[in-house]
Amino acid sequence: MPSTSGHLPRILRAIDDSPEDSIEQTLESTAVDDLSPKQQTVVLQSQRDWRRCLRILRWLRSRTENYVPNPIHYNIVIRSLGRSRQWDDLRLCWIDMAIARVPPTNNTYAILIDVYSRAGLVKEALLWLKHMRSRGLYPDEVTMNTAVRVLKDAGEFDLAESLFVDWCAGRDELDGSDSIGDDNNSATGISPKHFLLTELFRVPLPKSIEKSGPSVRKPKLAATYNTLIDLYAKAGRLADASDAFADMLRTGIAPDTYTFNTMIYISGHRGDLSEAEQLLGKMDERGILPDIKTFNILLTLYASAGNVKAFFACYDRIKGLKLRPDVVTHRIVLHSLCQMKLVREVDKMINRMERFGVVIDEQSLPVVVKLYVDEGMIEKANGFYEKHCVRVGGISPINYAAIIDVYAEKGLWEEAEAVFLGKGDAIGREKHVEEYNVLIKAYGKARMCDKAFALFGGMRSNGVWPDECTYNSLIQMASVCELPVKARGLLVEMREKAGFRPRYETFSAVIASHARMGLVSDAVNVYEEMMRSGVEPNEVVYGTLIDAFAEVGDVDGALLYYSIMEESGLPVNQIVLTSLIKAYGKVGHWEDAQELYSKMMDLEGGPDVIASNSMIKIYTGLGMVQEAKSVFSVLRDKGQADGVSFTTMMYFYKSMGMLNKAMEVAQEMQRSGLLTDCASFNNVMASYVTNGYLKECGELLHSMLVRKLLPNAFTFKLMFTLLKKGHFPIEAVDQLESSYSAGKPYSRQAVIASVFSLMGLHDLAVEACEAFEKADTLLDNTVYNAAILTYGASGNVDKALNTFMRMQDEGLKPDIVTYINLVCCYGKARMIEGVKRIYSRLNCGDIECNESLFKAISDAYKDAGRRDLAALVDQEMKFNFYMEQESGSELDVEDEELDVDDE
Repeated sequence: MPSTSGHLPRILRAIDDSPEDSIEQTLESTAVDDLSPKQQTVVLQSQRDWRRCLRILRWLRSRTENYVPNPIHYNIVIRSLGRSRQWDDLRLCWIDMAIARVPPTNNTYAILIDVYSRAGLVKEALLWLKHMRSRGLYPDEVTMNTAVRVLKDAGEFDLAESLFVDWCAGRDELDGSDSIGDDNNSATGISPKHFLLTELFRVPLPKSIEKSGPSVRKPKLAATYNTLIDLYAKAGRLADASDAFADMLRTGIAPDTYTFNTMIYISGHRGDLSEAEQLLGKMDERGILPDIKTFNILLTLYASAGNVKAFFACYDRIKGLKLRPDVVTHRIVLHSLCQMKLVREVDKMINRMERFGVVIDEQSLPVVVKLYVDEGMIEKANGFYEKHCVRVGGISPINYAAIIDVYAEKGLWEEAEAVFLGKGDAIGREKHVEEYNVLIKAYGKARMCDKAFALFGGMRSNGVWPDECTYNSLIQMASVCELPVKARGLLVEMREKAGFRPRYETFSAVIASHARMGLVSDAVNVYEEMMRSGVEPNEVVYGTLIDAFAEVGDVDGALLYYSIMEESGLPVNQIVLTSLIKAYGKVGHWEDAQELYSKMMDLEGGPDVIASNSMIKIYTGLGMVQEAKSVFSVLRDKGQADGVSFTTMMYFYKSMGMLNKAMEVAQEMQRSGLLTDCASFNNVMASYVTNGYLKECGELLHSMLVRKLLPNAFTFKLMFTLLKKGHFPIEAVDQLESSYSAGKPYSRQAVIASVFSLMGLHDLAVEACEAFEKADTLLDNTVYNAAILTYGASGNVDKALNTFMRMQDEGLKPDIVTYINLVCCYGKARMIEGVKRIYSRLNCGDIECNESLFKAISDAYKDAGRRDLAALVDQEMKFNFYMEQESGSELDVEDEELDVDDE
């Protein structure tokens, strides 16, 4: 038969094209058995499928006249079978190797160690190391390196180092391998470990020729040092890694790209970026080309250090070296840019990837969506999702869930729902429980319980079964939304129907929801269910129950669970003792509360602010001034006094008639930066109004608005009181109050503008008016009157008069408040004729006689410098109102004349 050695490529093509069931005929026709052993090795190595590889070896073994078995061929087949986890066929191949009297070599054992470790069978892999020692075969450097790598990847760093040291010293015992935990067996049901111990190791193999190794060994391969350096790096022993690298250089072993990559990572990990850059320079000096992994490491290090300039320079260098960025590169770049909130650069990167046809990897999709959402670019986030996330075959459920969760965290339930119900369905994607869970979370954050429960109700019909997380989320949501009955029903379903065992946090949420609603007996029932389920309550559960009893003033109930808690051996904390203090306070047992408070003094850190506030409330409720003041002073000295502390003392002093003290507390509260919500602002403003600090109250109102805190009904009640105390025309106050109560458009802005005008805060008043200046809605007299007042008081008379004309154009007739405000404008502008015109109409009866208008006209003349006219107006005002009073009396003319004569 002619030689076929020159036709190897043709033979390989023929084998590749051959169906599997006729591969033997192809081997026969191409005379593979006439190939040299080396060429046969190439044929075996070229097979990508373990079945073909095994069939070729068996066919060669059947050609006994031409084929001489050799370990290289068996090694190739063993590697193929091991990586495919075909343990039965591997066992048969091992037996066949023994029958053929082919002794396993170091390479054979290295392959076995490698394939078993790749299958997650670390302990079994290392048994091969012991097996080769039992046969008198000492591991060479490749085998030793493989074993060290296996131990390193398994996190057995000390054992890996011990193996390396022993090998270098000529000792080859692997002590400590039994401490490595067993992993799960193969999914085939055959235990590879059992297979090793009962079958493989019994095969009668001939003794190896190698009976002993050198007494002292020194690594000669760069791969060995690479493994050792990586081992030290993963173990956190960075100094030892550097020493191994130095020893490698001293020994004369040339480091490769992998070596430098590891060392660059180590340098960056310990914060030495300059050393990492020097290592990159040394690569260049040695003629070692960096690969894309080198730059991936550097990009990660620069991003972690926040060095934006170096980050972009590194990325530009990748392009300069014409390296092709891989999936990891793009992921690092996108993640880093998103973390640095560089939206424009992220957009550029995405455009570049699109130009080169690079698909954004799944893990980056939620990260980019999060960047856009965090920056308030919701439409852009939605567009990105539509363009990159809706793919043929979809993306993994975990990444869909991550995208939904981005929206959920911001309370954007509609966007979260759109992703859940979106175009992914159009490509036949099935939803998973993780996606349901995060949408339930989104509904929960938005307090949309009905939607969440409806979604939950439809899960099973869609073939998705709720998991423990589903129930926990629903129960937490129901508890927060004050739906204790629903929460308890879900808890029962979770236990009895779904078969899950709720955690103590779940029970605690249900107990707390009942307690907040005052359903103390139901909270106790849930606690008893918890005990029957074998779930041990913690101090939070007991604290909730004790607080529930305290809220309803049931001291005995609170003390009962306090006693149970102590008997359970749980530590008594400040929260529990504070609840007991509250319970005592509800029933007026201040001595018992005081005793507990003293007990808290012995705890680490002493009583917390809540306990101290409870004592202040107890003392103030009983009028115990000195005791309340003492506790408050201690809190203040420690810097622990909060809004509740200040507010309680403020109202206490006010109720005791100690207005100056109340004012001092209010001012200190403001200086302490404790005004964080509408209620705290209201408390201080109320104190200011009571004590006549009207301008300060107006300034506080402005601070409140600047912080985007919306005034509530109590705030407006304070503003009306402030206007009255500030001698604002009573007709204007009544008009503003009536408009506000009726909820008319821009009535709130009109009140605020009036307050600012009265306080002399004219810029703020004008700013408040701008809200309704451009309004398309039909406005009433109240709003126009406030605008006329605001512009006139600020000196912008033209705008005030234009507003008056606009009011008339809208068909609105001026009322008494309009005339009062117009007179004020005329006075400030020294428009005497305007004042006289309104005064004339008042005198002739066109305008109803009004004391506030008389006063406004008098003040206008004074503002215009005409005190003489003001005096006449005052005189007439007194006369008119005197006559009104007299006309209503019972005195007659005759009596008056008699009285005059008598005088």
